[in-house]
Amino acid sequence: MGNRVLVVDDHAPMVDLIEDALIRAGFVVSTASDGQQCLRKVIADKPDLVVLDVVMPGMDGYQVLRELRRRAETADVPVILLTVCREHRDVVQGWMAGASMYLKKPCSPEEVVAAVRQALAAPARA
Repeated sequence: MGNRVLVVDDHAPMVDLIEDALIRAGFVVSTASDGQQCLRKVIADKPDLVVLDVVMPGMDGYQVLRELRRRAETADVPVILLTVCREHRDVVQGWMAGASMYLKKPCSPEEVVAAVRQALAAPARA
């Protein structure tokens, strides 16, 4: 069985594209459409990695990531931020919140698959 990946984005067509590509690449995929649902699923399902959009209603991706890093049971889960936010300050904010990687939209589903593979192969967070 493949690694478990949680894809979080409020834009359903984006979720569908990424989910399909990850499944074809052998990953087990679950999805969430907002930050609160993401937090619940990470705690309940314990995915090996989270692909997390930044711009979402309610909790944005930075807030979700900071909360994941704050909790002992989720602090080490790799998180790839996937977002349209392109400004230098946005990228820095992502790294400061604890992102494993930062991908800028638009990107291809194949890029996301490659990033997931890379992040899962990286050494565990210190």
